[in-house]
Amino acid sequence: MGMATGAAQGGGRRRRGRRGGAINEINMTPFIDVVLVLLIIFMVAAPMMTVGVPLDLPQTKAAPLNSDAKPVTLSIRQTGQIFLGEDELSDDSIVARLTATAREGFDERVFVRGDKRVDYGRVAQVMAIVTGGGFKRVALVTEPDQR
Repeated sequence: MGMATGAAQGGGRRRRGRRGGAINEINMTPFIDVVLVLLIIFMVAAPMMTVGVPLDLPQTKAAPLNSDAKPVTLSIRQTGQIFLGEDELSDDSIVARLTATAREGFDERVFVRGDKRVDYGRVAQVMAIVTGGGFKRVALVTEPDQR
């Protein structure tokens, strides 16, 4: 009688799924950890990528400007070379490239960054080219005083 009972229930073996087999689902915890680490890395690195050419800016006690939009930035190296982002410009092509880059036309804010060892006359010359080209909102960029 004992055998008949076991045979009626399927021989005592029931399939409840594979045990010890490979799991075909993504474990979300390590995936989310990696995504959050990448997010933090990009948040730290993104402000450093906004301006192309590294310069040693002069320091002042002026307060920073509050600006929501990203301005167009011209950089002047110690040697007098002019850059828009990472592209080198000649004096004749400054206004044409700014006009092509400016989203708001001649009302676009243009920042001029000059290395602290560059001749002030060169900075004034570049600013004169920009304002002479019709741009109204031109400003110099400096580093805050660390004292």
